[in-house]
Amino acid sequence: MLQPVFTAPIFAVHGLLDGARGKGLATQEWLKGVLGRAGISESLLELEDSRVTVEQFNALFIAVKDSLNDECLGYLHERPMRPGSFALMVRSAFTAHSLSCALRRLSESFALLQDDVTLVPVTEGALGGFALEMRGGPGAHAEFLHAHLLRVFWRLLLWLHGGRLVPQRFDFNFALPLHAMSYGRIFSGSLCFGQPRTAAWFDADAFKLPVRRDRDALQSFLRATPGNVVGPHLNERSASARVRMVLQLANPEWPDLPVTAQRLHMSVSALQRHLATEGTSFQALKDQLRRDMAIVRLTSSEASLIAIAADLGFTDSTAFQRAFKVWTGSAPGAYRARSRSPQHPT
Repeated sequence: MLQPVFTAPIFAVHGLLDGARGKGLATQEWLKGVLGRAGISESLLELEDSRVTVEQFNALFIAVKDSLNDECLGYLHERPMRPGSFALMVRSAFTAHSLSCALRRLSESFALLQDDVTLVPVTEGALGGFALEMRGGPGAHAEFLHAHLLRVFWRLLLWLHGGRLVPQRFDFNFALPLHAMSYGRIFSGSLCFGQPRTAAWFDADAFKLPVRRDRDALQSFLRATPGNVVGPHLNERSASARVRMVLQLANPEWPDLPVTAQRLHMSVSALQRHLATEGTSFQALKDQLRRDMAIVRLTSSEASLIAIAADLGFTDSTAFQRAFKVWTGSAPGAYRARSRSPQHPT
């Protein structure tokens, strides 16, 4: 099965490091060590629009977690979450008789493992979900921790539910961030910033359904962690993800909008309408996929710029280089050199 190609923005990489930085633990030696384990050049941290591969992002998460002995990456003020905490929570929930019961078990086990955040089951009319209540009140803790925990618990509930738990709304207890567009590519449904608390909302009836996960499924899920809960991700049922997959499967053909709509058994206007609802467009998705594929090729192969340009559907290398500089702020040759440069003091 063809795996979707994604990359993570450098601001997300900084998010993995900022917990340690905030506690004064990110010495130059430490930074060199965790970045080295992930195969990420420190010089990429200085390039505002640079990105890393999914494999590098997941490897950095593991490196930071292991070095700090903390699954919350140094963001908690009181007790850290020791490695194994997430697996313990999953095991406490997967035998629950309903999703509602699973959420209560997650709330209870999470409270036993740390002192900074409370996971609270919530209801609002026909909606149900969970909220994060931070010790210290609204605004406590970094935005990264809010978004990270929201994503982790959402994806865990999605797995427990069997993949059909559709988010209706995500609330964030902080103002619209500079990289708000990236949030729309991670979280689906409506996104509301500046809310009283960070929360995820779903159809309340979904929580009445049984959890159907056996031990084999549990082991498979835990083996895929952390990538299945922290890595870049698009809802595979979204129009955006389906368009990206059609384009990726057709590479290097790169079908246009009418052909893509036909392959998805949709009219052009219907596809455009779905993409607009998701805050994107066909051209934007095509450019994002080509950017991600280019970054993977530049950082993991010796393919020439001419070959990469041809594979990505550009008429010539010059057109590719111009587009890549718009995407990342760097020419592709310079980006390749920067991504492979040795670690150096900032």
